Amino acid sequence: MNNISNLLRLFVVASILILCSFSLSLADGVLYQYSTIDSLLLGNYDGELTVDQLKKHGNTGLGTFNKLDGEMVFIDGDVYKVRADGKAVLMPATASTPFAAAVFFKTDSILKIDSAKSLKDLNNIISKALSSENIFYAIRIDGKFKSMRTRSVPAQKKPYPPLVEVVKEQSIFKFSQIEGSLIGLKSPGYVKGIGVPGFHWHFITKDRTAGGHVLDCSFKNITAKVGSYTDFYLQLPQTANFLEADLLKDKEKDLKAVENNPKSD
Repeated sequence: MNNISNLLRLFVVASILILCSFSLSLADGVLYQYSTIDSLLLGNYDGELTVDQLKKHGNTGLGTFNKLDGEMVFIDGDVYKVRADGKAVLMPATASTPFAAAVFFKTDSILKIDSAKSLKDLNNIISKALSSENIFYAIRIDGKFKSMRTRSVPAQKKPYPPLVEVVKEQSIFKFSQIEGSLIGLKSPGYVKGIGVPGFHWHFITKDRTAGGHVLDCSFKNITAKVGSYTDFYLQLPQTANFLEADLLKDKEKDLKAVENNPKSD
């Protein structure tokens, strides 16, 4: 009887170890996302996910914070908020987000970029180097940038306006000859309505004091680290606003307006 009990214990322990090992290996290739971009576009700016919980799903990513209070830059395991004044602040574990995406960053390939004259140019260069348009990618670019244009938005008051209205009052920041890091996610076109199809970039300075959602940039002789992700995990909010939201309408036009690069301040 003791032998049977010991065998059962060994079997249980072995099963747990196998499951843990599987979970760790799976997490290595998973892009995690909380809520949907269409929900954010509608004005659902309050979520339940905390910074502490987000960190369980990755060490790199982007998003925003409750009340749409600034831009999130998740880098090296730390979560920063770029406020409406352009300043970056380290966020506490208890801060919450209505929309965020994260990965455990890994480098599957290294891309040497001689020059990029614009954000559109950068996107084209990276796209041509990718093996497929049908999986997810995380990109990190560290270095000195000739120019960088970013934006952030202030915290909103209820009743929350839709995002396309909020960005009309966005604050735009210009940097030149600035050192820092670009954190980007590239998603397949078929995630429309759930995520941001194509590229989505946030920036933070090397000293972690400024940054924002990237509108444009240029640089020379910088290396991009690229990680590929073939698993996508979507966690939906359980807030009343999300559960009752009308998510049947196509918000592609609004998303393009939100992602648009304004030519002037």
